[in-house]
Amino acid sequence: MKGEKQEIHHTKPIRCIVKLGGAAITCKNELEKINEENLDIVSSQLRQAMMPGWSSSMKVLGMDWSKRHGESEVSGNIEDFVHNANVDSSRFVVVHGAGSFGHFQASKSGVHKGGLDQSLVKAGFVATRISVTTLNLEVVRALAREGIPSIGMSPFSCGWSTKEKNIASADLAVVDKAIDSGFIPVLHGDAVLDKLQGCSILSGDVIIRHLAAHLKPEYVVFLTDVFGVYDRPPTEPNAVLLREIAVGKDGKWSVVKPELQNMDKQVQTTVAAHDTTGGMETKIAEAAMIARLGIDVYIVKAATNHALRALSGELRDNIPDDWSGTVIRFVS
Repeated sequence: MKGEKQEIHHTKPIRCIVKLGGAAITCKNELEKINEENLDIVSSQLRQAMMPGWSSSMKVLGMDWSKRHGESEVSGNIEDFVHNANVDSSRFVVVHGAGSFGHFQASKSGVHKGGLDQSLVKAGFVATRISVTTLNLEVVRALAREGIPSIGMSPFSCGWSTKEKNIASADLAVVDKAIDSGFIPVLHGDAVLDKLQGCSILSGDVIIRHLAAHLKPEYVVFLTDVFGVYDRPPTEPNAVLLREIAVGKDGKWSVVKPELQNMDKQVQTTVAAHDTTGGMETKIAEAAMIARLGIDVYIVKAATNHALRALSGELRDNIPDDWSGTVIRFVS
């Protein structure tokens, strides 16, 4: 079923779609290593944003009842659920990137270029999916430990496919039903089938744009490993954080704040050698397409107070001067 033709009707509005950048939740230069500190903080902040009625005096009811590595007991206490009432939560959807999971396998085998008739590509497709679904499980478990009813959803298994790297089909009904059942879907960048080249890599940023067009959230938050979008790679001297980017009806975008002299509209970006999804350049392009829908997009550093403020919806009416990040919004 074509994803573009599906109608989605929710009894409650979707508040936010969150992209957990792969570089923010993994150690991108160490193969398949999770940044556990960042992931734990991000998960806690998501709980705070999703459950505004939760207070510090309340106990977090963990939902990961499996043993963790190095521990002899399960982490959750099932009895707690008998004596505690549910806390209402806002409707969120989470999508995460791969970081140090999946990119290595995909780039070494050429999965993003297609060619499933080649044994290396087919093996790489399998290896890539093993890697990215391993990370997805760990993200789901981290969220579950914070009492977030998260459900992992792999695009390949849910019938997502591409054509020339654009989404050709996506079974959004699965996501829709999970949301209306009170779950938080957790999707991820994945290796999928492609109608022309056999297979491809579907990035989390492209998934978010597709979901935003159908779910129409109040806002979208990209959690990254830097404070936002800069006029050049942030590691370079004198790099300037772009606080606000305006997107017009034609999809073209321009920097509103700060006012920069001698600047064209193309921000310089860098892409890691093993990144098969396009890096920050793809992120900005997808964010601009979301903004064209009238949905504000916030790009902010993960695991910071700035991220919590964005996730909580604090920025919707006014962007405080003490907030560090990038806002991308539509201007008519």
